Amino acid sequence: MRVSRLVLLLFLAAQLFDGLFTYVAVSAVGTHAEGNVILAAWMNLLGPGPTLFAAKLVAAAAGVFVYTRGMHRLLAGLTALYGLMAIGPWLVVYRTWP
Repeated sequence: MRVSRLVLLLFLAAQLFDGLFTYVAVSAVGTHAEGNVILAAWMNLLGPGPTLFAAKLVAAAAGVFVYTRGMHRLLAGLTALYGLMAIGPWLVVYRTWP
């Protein structure tokens, strides 16, 4: 498997897990668990499931677009940044969750 394809799969996995982690947290404590105020507002209107599904679908499509355009280093950077800024904090939250 090429490294660029692995990076795409990691990016898509990060989107999936961020959506799942966010859904569980929002279901447990409310929309204030979401750090993005735009997504939180949409969650209040449509519910967390449809909002997160749509947001993650758009993010995944953007990742596939970047991949198909051959911008593999950009995708790798975005994947690393996403892991540090989105997945990492959720792992800390869930590790300390009662």
